[in-house]
Formats: sequence, C-alpha cells, structure tokens
Amino acid sequence: MKKLASLAFSFLFIATAVMAQDAPKKQQKGHTDQNKFRQLKDLLPTPNNRRTASGAPGYEYTQQKVDYVMDIVVDEDKNLLTGNESITYHNNSKDYLEYLWVQLDQNMRAPDSKTPLAKSEDLGNTAFNGPVTFTKNNLTKSADFGFKIKEVNNSTGGSLSYTVNRTMMRINLPQPLAPGNTFEFSIRWNYLINNSVTDGGRSGFELFPDGNKNFTIAQFFPRLAVYDNVEGWQNMQFWGRSEWALEFGDYDVKITVPADHIVDATGELLNEKKVLTKEQRVRFEKARTSFKDPVFIVTQEEAEKAEKLKSKKSKTWHFNAKNVRDFAFASSRKYIWDAMAVNINGKTVMAVSLYPKEGNPLWEEHSTRVVANTLEEYSKMTFDYPYSKAISVHADRQGMEYPMICFNYGRPQPDGTYSERTKRGMIGVITHEVGHNFFPMIVNSDERQWTWMDEGINSFVEILSELDYDPNFFTGNLPKDIVRYMSMDQDNLSPIMSQGDYVKNFGPNAYTKPAAGLYMLRQTIMGPELFDYAFRTYSKRWMFKHPSPADFFRTMEDASAMDLDWFWRGWFYTTDYNDIGVKDVKKFYLTDQPTEAAKQLAKRYNMNLADYEGKLVFFEQEKEGVPVDSKKALEIDVIKNHMATMTEEQRAALKEAPNFFYQVTFEKPGGLVMPIIVELEYVDGSKERHTFPAQIWMKNDEEVTKVFRTTKAIKKITLDPDLETADIDTSNNSWPKKDDSKFDKFKQKMKG
Repeated sequence: MKKLASLAFSFLFIATAVMAQDAPKKQQKGHTDQNKFRQLKDLLPTPNNRRTASGAPGYEYTQQKVDYVMDIVVDEDKNLLTGNESITYHNNSKDYLEYLWVQLDQNMRAPDSKTPLAKSEDLGNTAFNGPVTFTKNNLTKSADFGFKIKEVNNSTGGSLSYTVNRTMMRINLPQPLAPGNTFEFSIRWNYLINNSVTDGGRSGFELFPDGNKNFTIAQFFPRLAVYDNVEGWQNMQFWGRSEWALEFGDYDVKITVPADHIVDATGELLNEKKVLTKEQRVRFEKARTSFKDPVFIVTQEEAEKAEKLKSKKSKTWHFNAKNVRDFAFASSRKYIWDAMAVNINGKTVMAVSLYPKEGNPLWEEHSTRVVANTLEEYSKMTFDYPYSKAISVHADRQGMEYPMICFNYGRPQPDGTYSERTKRGMIGVITHEVGHNFFPMIVNSDERQWTWMDEGINSFVEILSELDYDPNFFTGNLPKDIVRYMSMDQDNLSPIMSQGDYVKNFGPNAYTKPAAGLYMLRQTIMGPELFDYAFRTYSKRWMFKHPSPADFFRTMEDASAMDLDWFWRGWFYTTDYNDIGVKDVKKFYLTDQPTEAAKQLAKRYNMNLADYEGKLVFFEQEKEGVPVDSKKALEIDVIKNHMATMTEEQRAALKEAPNFFYQVTFEKPGGLVMPIIVELEYVDGSKERHTFPAQIWMKNDEEVTKVFRTTKAIKKITLDPDLETADIDTSNNSWPKKDDSKFDKFKQKMKG
C-alpha cells in the first residue's frame, strides 16, 4: 500500500508539472526569508575574541578601571555640594586613548540645558493651571543648577585642557594614553543641590515643614564614561531618561555634613568610633547577629529628638568601596536607622533602612525585611550577593538605585494610616531598587543604550522575589499585564530593542514587556530548570563586566540547548502581538464502513476499497449528530483481531482506546509565534492540558491543525486558560465560542 501511494503521488506531481507547462503564467518575484523561525545572525554582531559565539566574554575581553578619592562637603543651609576628586584611570584596552570622556549629569538641569528645548509643548493639553503650577511654569527663573567646574589638574597640579559639551566633558590628554598605563588627574567642583520634590530629579533633597532636610545624593560627581570594545566611548548626552554606563573601580570618600546627621553610603564605614556613639555601635553589633528581626541603631524617639535641634558643627564620615561602578549617599538628622543580618550562602550581609518618622509605621514593618528577602531571592537566581550591605532610604517621590544603596518612596498619611496600594508600591519599589544591585550594578549593562537590560531583566527577577515575599502580591509585570500595551495603536509602540530616549510608552516598553517576556520564557517556553541554569550562567559570566544584548541572547541558548531566535526576534525586535484562536472544530467517529471521504480519496489514488474490506478503519465526520454506523474502537473487528495477535506485554503497553476524535484548527491573527496551550474540559467535568511548542508554526504561520483522541466527549476547549502568553484577544480562545456579552456587543457597536 505504501508503494501504491508513493506511485500515485509521483504521478500527481508529474501531471501537475505538465499542466503548469501547458498553462504558462507570469513568473512570481522572489522573496527573502520572512519565516518567524529564521535565525538572528542578520541582527546580532559577529562573534570575535572579545565576545564569543556562546555569549561569554572572550579571551581578549578587556574593560577599563577607574579609581576615585573624594572629599565631599554638604552645606545644608545653602544647599551646596562641594567636591574635590582625584581620579586614576586605568587603560586596560588594546587602544591608545587621545582623550577621556567624563559625565556631567547635573548639567541636564543647568540654565542652558537643551533638555527642556527638546520637549514638545501643547497648551491644548494644559488648558488651565492653578496659581502654583502657573507660577512655576511661566514666572519662575531657572535655578543656577549644574556643575561648576573650578579646576581640572594633572597629578602635579598643572592645569589640564578640557572641553565641556553639555553633559559631557572631554579631558584632552597631553599625549595618548598607552595600553596598560594609567593617568591621574583631579577635578574641583560644586553644584546647587536640587529639591527633588519640587524641582524633580533622581537625587537631591526633600525639605520638611520644620526646615529639616533629607539629602539623597547621587550623580553628584564627574564620572568617567565607559570605553569598551562595542561602542568605544559611551558618550551619548544625558537627556534625563536613559541612565548611565559606568566603569568599575575603588572609591575612598570622605563626606562632611552637620554633626547631628546620620549618614550611610556605598562602601564600608571606616571611622565608626568617630561618627557613632558607643550605644549605636553596640546596637549595630547586635544587628549583625539578628537574622529574624531588625534592630534599631537609632530609634524613632531619638530621631524625633534630633530633628528639633540643628548642630552648627560638622562631622566627617569616611567610606571605602572596592569594585563598584558608582557611589551615592544619604544624610539627615531625621533618620530612624534599623538593620538585620541576612545569610547569603554562609556569608552575613546587612540589610539596612534609613527613614524619617514620616515613613512609619510602614517602613518599620517592611523595609528592612523586604531588603533581606530581595537579597536572598536574587542570589538564588544569579550569584551570591558580593557586597557587605544593602541600604533602603526613604525619600518622597523617588525610586532610584546605586551600589549598596537605593532611594525609595512609599509614605503613609500624616496620621500613619496607609492604603494597600501604598504598601504594595513601597514593597515593590524597594524590591526593584535593591534588585538593581545585581542588574546593572554588578551585571553592568549599558543603560544609556539598552534600558531593558537593566530595568526589564531586573523587573523579571523582581516578580519572583515579590511573590516569595507575598504569594498574593500583585506584581504588575506578568504576561497578562502587558496585553493592554501590546494592543495599542502601532504608532504608539516601539520594539524593546530601541534606545531609551526615543521609546514611546517607556514604562511598559522597558520594564513590563521584557519582564513579562522573560517570565513567559521561564514558566511556559523553557521551564524553570532550563531557564534558571541558563540565567545563572549569564549572570555569573558577566559579573562585574559589560554585557550586550547579544551576550544575553546567546548565553540563554548556549546553556539550554534551545533555539530561541524566534522569541528574541518577535518579542524584542518587533511590535508584533500574540493572538491565537480556535478557528474550527470537527468531530470524528470510528466506523468500519467506507465513508464518502474515503471513497473520494481512494478514487483519487486509483484504489479499490473492496480489496481492503475488513482491513481498514474509517473516520467519519459528525455533520448532523452522531453517525448511525459509528462504533467504539474495540467494537470494530479489524482492531479486535489485530489486538488478538499481540502479546500480553504489547497489549499492556497500550493506552486506553480512544472513541472520540476532535480535529481542531488553530488560527493566528497575531504576528507572534507562541506555544499553544490547550485545556480540554470533558462532559464529566474533568480537565486535561496539552501544550504544543511554538515550533508548531514553522511550516504554516497562519493556521495549524491537531487531533485530540479521547475516551470521553469534550465539552469545552480553552486556549491559554491561565493567560500565560499575553494573548491580546481572548474572544477567540474558546470552543464552543462564548456568546458576546452586552458589554462586548456595545464595544463592537462603538467601533462601528
């Protein structure tokens, strides 16, 4: 029979070819490969000795090192920050450098900044203002923000040539810096600290009604830009959104503040005895052995007492940090200070919180515990947290991260009450910002270019950490949470693989969509075991290094033996959406009598069905009820006779004979390919799941068909019942098709 069928097929092929010759038609144009499963080799950079095809750093991979020694003074009365920094630049590259680029981020808000000029304005969208807003937008002079560079000197005190271009400063080297050499120079500067509540900004100070201030200070010193083997100098201007690409190095920093301030910062405190009381040191030692509950180093009562007086004296806090990519600090006399120990694979790490009384009782209850939980969960997914502490600082309207320290919002009402939303927001932002210690503070991607590599990857791990802290936590980053965004007009969408400054709908694009995609990759496509191993491999490979998107994509495939190019291409490089539906369901039954379809097929292949009488089983489609000649599988003689010839062992290996056959055609109106998750609900109420890999769409990108062979009749078919694949239209996800609700009908009517 096989031979007969083969001959019939060959005949048909030849006949078709002859007819094609007899009926010439216009030759079609060729096309390039547009299959959704084509490889990414046309988009990813060519591997080399610096970045391998496996996604790992190559044997010629290099990166620079920058060390800082700084003396910082905070003038609380004048809101003035003064600094003197000595910089040692290590040229570890193979290149001769003619100049160095330094980031001057504070210049983004300088009076001559071009950032406001690059924003479109429309009074139609602000048809009216209150007096405060009107005065701020139309009458207020620009404050004299931005860096004031006083001196740039070489190591011997001589002046260095430099050029400032907005948020970048070029240090013109007297001679090219050779590979393997270092260059030492110093910068003396100051700037006016912004009120982060009224002026905006990622750092600054908050002014309280009693005149006290909470200083959360970052981007406060001229910082060397990254020079790497992908971009050369990463000297894109800072427009206010896309963050910073920075080099790792060692920091020695002295911070002089009013004597009654509490300070914490990136790095280790070197002069505890000079800045802390004996009682505070005793309490901190107790905190180092408290793994269950936080210990107060400064109580609320003590903080409230301190904020009533303002010292005219000063105190210098001395911090040292090794192998960090940035430095930040917080300073205020209002701080309540608590801490607890966290066990990270046998190493003790301190979880720390600083917050004014305005943060309580919420912060006392949750902040430090959330820090501890985040360190534990992120370490499980990546690598053991390598630093000695992680600090959460309460700051109104801020959520920003730096090595070992972050600034977080979440403020109760003045009477101490708070909503579930406020609590959830506070837990979420602390988890997110502490998580940034891993991405990008350690796995140090280029934030200026690829926002998703820090925000998106971090938001993904944040999901797992939040659900560990509270299994019912609303993360807002699951696949179902991105549906509304992916359903938007295409004019308002950008691919994830876009530079952050021009991305539309920045939050969903840079945070939610990559996070949801990675969650989908873990839970639905790869499975936790394969995903987690590959993700840890990527994280460990690129600790304290500068990965690119290609390094992530390649490592995830290299460590899992899964071809994911279809996923990266669709989810990251396009704005396609997922929409998979049930197009058609046909029910078939078994019979031992030739059906009309069988007769037509036999005629097509010149077969005589009479020769096969009693030897074949036929599938008959239900059209108007169950066919009268349908039989159960074990009622058909040819099947019974065949099974009689089988050994007992062979029969024992068989599954239960199916009696119902459902041919289901799935359609894909959306552009993305995704696994098909099918839930079958039987007439007895039981349910069964089937998952078909995304590769089911390889040969046909529009529709595919599967047959479900069952022992029980199917009552209902549902696609993606748990909303795992970000399907933007679930109206076609069921069979029988759901009747449109009154609301659905109203929506359709409104659409016209």
